[in-house]
Amino acid sequence: MSIREDRIGRYFRKYLDKFVFNEFSADFRSKIKAGDLMENVPVPLRKEDVECFASGEGVSMQIIAENMTWVIGCDPGFQYTKDYVAILNKIYGKRAVEGVIAEGRAASEQGDMDSACIHFRAALCMNPDSLDAMYSYARACRAMYLDSGNEEYVGRFKAEAFDFFELITEVHPEFAQSYYYLGYAYLNMGLYTKAKLTWDKFMEYSENASNGKDRKEIRQRLQQLEEPVMIEQGCNDIMAGRYQQGIACLERFKTGRFKTWWPLFFYLGIGYEMTGQLEEAIASFKKVLTMNASHIETMEELVAIYMHIDDEENAFKYQNKIRMVEAALREDQMIHNAETFEEDKKLVANAPDEQKPEIIEKI
Repeated sequence: MSIREDRIGRYFRKYLDKFVFNEFSADFRSKIKAGDLMENVPVPLRKEDVECFASGEGVSMQIIAENMTWVIGCDPGFQYTKDYVAILNKIYGKRAVEGVIAEGRAASEQGDMDSACIHFRAALCMNPDSLDAMYSYARACRAMYLDSGNEEYVGRFKAEAFDFFELITEVHPEFAQSYYYLGYAYLNMGLYTKAKLTWDKFMEYSENASNGKDRKEIRQRLQQLEEPVMIEQGCNDIMAGRYQQGIACLERFKTGRFKTWWPLFFYLGIGYEMTGQLEEAIASFKKVLTMNASHIETMEELVAIYMHIDDEENAFKYQNKIRMVEAALREDQMIHNAETFEEDKKLVANAPDEQKPEIIEKI
């Protein structure tokens, strides 16, 4: 976890400002379990923990362990992550990861998804191959992006969830539920063949499991995918230069429930254009623009055809439309960049300052 690109850590580092980092004295370390691992290792303490030390009350190792869990979950790249993992493993042994995952699941059940995600991230720092940690983390990221309307936030959490569902199929290839969610991810990306192949794996690996409801649902999805998979194959034929084969496949779907699916007509237009059926190509590309008026690639194909047949008026018409759409897209990108910049500024402003360890000489 700590060596991966951290897409979403920016949303959790705000919690680090709740901690100060202190080195325990040699005398105190000698009295606690794992104290030998804490030499020159600053330990995270919350404000209330410091007050407990100051009053002579002290703080339990359970609280210190939880603080370490929060720090590495917020920032897996933290300087002392490996030290904290070693300390947690020495204190709790094999139960360390299980306990952190249990805390994350409890937080999830209570609707505290930040805490849930932080705990699952910490568990992955402790055992990157843990199926429970990987699956829980992917599910948490999915729940978080489904509950957000912020485009940047959604994009980052969606990518994180997708990566971990995909990673599970590589590290734990017989775990059925990862294929269940991954299939939906592919479906939402318009990758129908990948969705089908992924759900075929789900049906294979869930055959002896007690999730009949999910199997029934995916069986229906697979039936619904039969035609989209055929259309995707037709589009792939066009892209591969098998124009006649692709046209024959796609023409069957010009009427019916896919008649408003613009990519179908775009690839048909390409097929017609490349086989010299220019009138059919123009009609198909114009059909695309009735459904997706800003599709620049379609306008570029129309420009190419009109220039080929010396129709300068229509070529100029679509060239002008391309310029207008590109200008609008640049403006939208500038607005998006400005919004992202402002969000990053807020995140940076709220991030904790780096703190030098303080030495607690007496407990």
